[in-house]
Amino acid sequence: MTVAIFLAILLTSVIIGIPIAFSLLMCGLGLMWYLDMFDPQIVAQSLINGADNFTLLAIPFFVFAGDVMNVGGMAKRLVDLPMKLVGHKAGGLGYVVIIAAVIMASLSGSPAADTAAIAAIMFPMMSSAGYPKEGSVGLIASGGIIAPIIPPSIPFIVIGVTASVSISQLFLAGIVPGVLMGVTLCLVWSFRARKFAAAKKATGAEIWASFKSSVWALMLPVIIIGGFKTGVFTPTEAGAIASVYALLVSIFVYRELTLKSIYRCLLNTVKTTAVIMLMVAAAQVSAYLMTVADLPLMVTELLKPMIGHPTLLMALILALLLVMGMVLDLIPIVLILVPVLMPLVQAAGINEIYFCVMFIICCAIGLITPPVGNVLNVVSSVTRVPFERSAAGILPYAGALVVLMFLMLIFPEIIIGPLEFMTGK
Repeated sequence: MTVAIFLAILLTSVIIGIPIAFSLLMCGLGLMWYLDMFDPQIVAQSLINGADNFTLLAIPFFVFAGDVMNVGGMAKRLVDLPMKLVGHKAGGLGYVVIIAAVIMASLSGSPAADTAAIAAIMFPMMSSAGYPKEGSVGLIASGGIIAPIIPPSIPFIVIGVTASVSISQLFLAGIVPGVLMGVTLCLVWSFRARKFAAAKKATGAEIWASFKSSVWALMLPVIIIGGFKTGVFTPTEAGAIASVYALLVSIFVYRELTLKSIYRCLLNTVKTTAVIMLMVAAAQVSAYLMTVADLPLMVTELLKPMIGHPTLLMALILALLLVMGMVLDLIPIVLILVPVLMPLVQAAGINEIYFCVMFIICCAIGLITPPVGNVLNVVSSVTRVPFERSAAGILPYAGALVVLMFLMLIFPEIIIGPLEFMTGK
């Protein structure tokens, strides 16, 4: 009965258009009413506890760093380098999109911001070169969902806090899967690339000039990942370092960042952070009431027969996430399901880091699947290609990424092995 009430309130709220944060809050109030323990102090205290987490401070830092990179010239130079390296190959612009997406993912971790930057730069060039608009949008959007996987990743921060697992280990565990997603997109693109004309090959001097111009931007992921590997700084400190570094490079090296641009970046950071933090705080109200109502225990009992079959259990969870990803954004899915599923995952003996990485990969695919597909919506808006036509363009790429995800399901060592190597465990 408790599960039914929670789902009924959540689905009804979402269907009628209530924002996710308030839908989660209403779920908590509904459970409180059902349990006959209505107390405004519980709501207030849970909201405060949900937002009162030092690790979450990394979110505004990384959002701000990503915005500064996009308007301060770093993103433009990171696209120009792969353009000089592979732009001359048949279908080279598609490879540029994928390489730029991987590099951009290692800088900001925001799929919407990264995708919008790449779409604004690359789509006009692809259209001028005769690339089909639907396929171009599909490729750009599919490359954009690598951002939640490669560190620094805002979704990893949220799921790390929600599941109480090491965010530094999540960041390290996301490197190989993120790169494999890029390789998978390259393989799919290679079947279509030969029909497109090649651009003029860049000279050695042009490649060297582009590398020198972008080396300052390329140093940022090296600094961040190196800091995690050596334990020099935490994810929150990494966000602060990324923000300061992006500011210094954009102002004093590239000299493209103005006071007006900084103000816009700060304003966007405040708006984005407020949305995420309100959802996290509201989710804490629901999480507390779900715990009081023994909801996690009920779910565990319901799926108890699956505990002895971890792979089958993970497959069931991934199937559920693929369906939910069609109608909900990534962060809300994390906040709704992770508190419920973690006891079950622990009981089944599934590696918690592996589970969290797979969870985010699956939810990231949902960012490009209709009818919602937030990242696909962003690209559609930037390129002005109708959403229906854009949705047709993502099918081969989304399908290939689903296949890759299920390979990781069958062979967990793809994620766990590199993590153990990097952490020396």
